[in-house]
Order: sequence, then C-alpha cells, then structure tokens
Amino acid sequence: MIDAGGGANPSIQFPRAVLVDLDDTLIDGSAVVDCWGVACECCAPVVDPQVVLAEILKLREWYWSDAERHRQGRLNMSAARQYIAQTALDHVGCDVPGLADRIARGYDRCRDDRTVLFPEVVNVLTWLRGSGCRLALVTNGAAEMQRQKIERFGLEPLFDAILVEGEVGFGKPDERIYELALARLAASPHHTWMIGDNLEWDVEQPQKLGITAIWVDSTGTGVPPSRAVRPDLIVRRFTDLREHAGRLTAGRA
Repeated sequence: MIDAGGGANPSIQFPRAVLVDLDDTLIDGSAVVDCWGVACECCAPVVDPQVVLAEILKLREWYWSDAERHRQGRLNMSAARQYIAQTALDHVGCDVPGLADRIARGYDRCRDDRTVLFPEVVNVLTWLRGSGCRLALVTNGAAEMQRQKIERFGLEPLFDAILVEGEVGFGKPDERIYELALARLAASPHHTWMIGDNLEWDVEQPQKLGITAIWVDSTGTGVPPSRAVRPDLIVRRFTDLREHAGRLTAGRA
C-alpha cells in the first residue's frame, strides 16, 4: 500500500533518480530476531542460556541506543556483538574463556543463514531502471560486510552507483552521503527519491536536502506520535512501489 494520509505529499511525482537503503529495505532481516537465543545455546553446560540471553537483550538495547556507539559498532559488527556477549557474561558472573566469542560467532552464522532478499526486489529494481530511473544503493556499515550481501544477492549490476559507509568514510545521516549519491547520479534532489526504513536516515535528513522521502514501515505501526517527521509516502514494503506503478508514472516529473 501507499499511504496518502499522515502527512503524505499528494503531488509526489515519479523520480528521475532513486536512492535505496539496503538492510530491512531490500534485505529481509526479520527472521533473525531469535538469533541471540540460538547463539546462547552454547552456554548450556556452564550457565543458563536464558539468563545470558536476557542480559544480552538488555545490553543490546543500551549499546545501539547511542549514536556514536551505533556508528562505531556498525563498522565492526562482529566486535560489537562480542563486546555485548562478553559484557553479558561478566554481568552474570560467568568467566569461561572464549565463550563470548562462541556466542558472537554463533549469532553471525545464524544471521547469515536467515538473511534473505525480499521477494520481487530484483523485479522492482529492474522496473525502476526500465522506467528511466538512475539508481544508487546507499548503505551504512562496514565495507566487507555490506559488499558480501550485495554480492550474495547479485545487486551490483542493478545500480548505477553503490555507496557504502565503510568505503566512503561517512554514512547516513551525514548530508555528504546523499550529496555524493546525487553527484554520482548527476541528479537533482527535487527529482530524486530516497527509500528506506529509518525515519532519521532515510526520511528526515533527505527531506532537508529537498529529496522526496519514502518510508518503509514494515510493521504498519505508523510514525510514532513523538516524531515530527512526515514521510512523503509510506509503504509497507519496497516492492509495493511496483503495485502502484500506474499512479506514480501518471505524475512523472
């Protein structure tokens, strides 16, 4: 669905360029929610896995709630997960050497196994290109980790430009990443969309630059009342754009 309410812009026009987020926009990570639980099973001989899991989940919320820790952690996710696991073990009084590393590696394996591309993503990207749009993939995170996903799902040939935070030295919501993407596409912000699931990174900051922002609200819960940001369009899935092709192309810029 495309939500025309809640602050959506009724005059939105079909773009000449599109900036697209990767994780939780093109790649479905929803099946990894219990990977910490799977990873903690290796604790069973020495400590209750559920006790460790409860502590990890609390620490996880704390760790990723800080913008600077978030920036550092996403550039080395394995190290961040090992830190969370080790701190959790410390908190529950477990000092088994190497156990935090086994938990973190178990999480990494589980997440890799369960991460998939959303259905029809390739078809929608191909449709956008066929409709005359130039496409840039704009993703935060470490270069090696993000490039592995891009290669795994065969996404590189579908984009005219790929900007990875770990490669260019800055990421969303730094305005330089959007400006660099526009430059590489030779695109004007007023003829460009940004599509992603993060209200700050994919909606609020792009809108400040004049980019039309489409928010992927996968849970369907809407913008939290505490947030002043208003997406130009709201979709449940990236692939919903194709469903509404007729309505969008009718307003082509």
